[in-house]
Amino acid sequence: MPTRWASEIREFKDEKTGRTIKQLTSRGNNVHLYFTENSFVQGKNELIFVSDRASGEDKAPHEVPKYSLFRMNLDSGAIEQIADEVLASAHAATKTPDGSLIAYTNLDENVKVLDPASGESRVVYTADRAYRIASVPSIAPNKRYVAFARNEHVDIGIHYLGANYAGFKERFYAIKDGRITLAYTDGSGWLDVFKDTHQLGHFQFAPDDSTLGMFCHEGPWNLVTQRMWYLDFTSREARPCFRQDENDSIGHEFWTQDGYVFFDDRGPGHDGTITSDRTQAVATDVPVNTNALIPFVGLMDRRGNLVRKVEMPYYCNHYHANPDNSLLVGDDVDDLVLIDIAGEKPSLQVLCNHKTSWHTQSSHCHPTWDWDGSRILYASDFGGRVQLYMVEL
Repeated sequence: MPTRWASEIREFKDEKTGRTIKQLTSRGNNVHLYFTENSFVQGKNELIFVSDRASGEDKAPHEVPKYSLFRMNLDSGAIEQIADEVLASAHAATKTPDGSLIAYTNLDENVKVLDPASGESRVVYTADRAYRIASVPSIAPNKRYVAFARNEHVDIGIHYLGANYAGFKERFYAIKDGRITLAYTDGSGWLDVFKDTHQLGHFQFAPDDSTLGMFCHEGPWNLVTQRMWYLDFTSREARPCFRQDENDSIGHEFWTQDGYVFFDDRGPGHDGTITSDRTQAVATDVPVNTNALIPFVGLMDRRGNLVRKVEMPYYCNHYHANPDNSLLVGDDVDDLVLIDIAGEKPSLQVLCNHKTSWHTQSSHCHPTWDWDGSRILYASDFGGRVQLYMVEL
């Protein structure tokens, strides 16, 4: 029988806004899927997330907890472990929108596909020790493939799981062999579909096209000269998404539900990071919330056209868009904020005070919308362990 936990849900009033917040977890560290993915299960009142609650260890987020896969029923709050295998990191799993398949990288850096209904899993990619998997596996809409970025393994003398983006700049310069790898979900094989001379990351299939993906040249935003790329799996050709010039510092791209690529451009001197000291990790001479130019967010169509540009005179580390791209949720230094972008000028409203430390990737808030735009999920390590929180709108 799978291991289960009773509901840990409690409600409290946010001290800054008075809004009701639901704390969903309280035991161990609990992290939702990466913000380019979505923990909410479409068509069910459930979440898929990762936790170290079954590890038998009590570790702080920076002590490399042993995460595995869990499901939460949001009606009852009941939590169930759906796989006991240890994941490579807190952000090593994804799922189909309906939760019928889960893909993840295990501690041995094999990529596996799990059918949660049957509990059966299979290896679809076997680790190559010369490379490190560099992005969450992404499942194609047809459910026949998963794909991910992997980079040559380089020794930079810094632990790559260290807090506050340890080795972020060093890996950017050291890695000269990056690949996008595709594996068949039936376990019949895998292949490299694209090879590059840069560190790669953030691979994501388009939500409605199994022949089209998007990836990034990873690294400090102010050092990367062309961040976002489309990848055509039929021709195996890459083409630039938003074409950068010298003033652009771009990142945190994701596919919107209606098939656009959303991105954040903060302007010169921004490396895309925030540390627990509330500074940047690489471009330390520029405060995180100071901009030489007015930053903006944009929406790109798959032909490389900028279809929407919204000046964004605020600071957020990540954004996520609601279903019709009219409202953003963002995590600024201290608060979660809602930004209405339906009109000509954006307007901001503080949602709640997240209180996270920013000390590790797992403690980044990474706020994400439910599929229908009615709820927002986020993480915070306030109190010493990462927990999940939800705001109902």
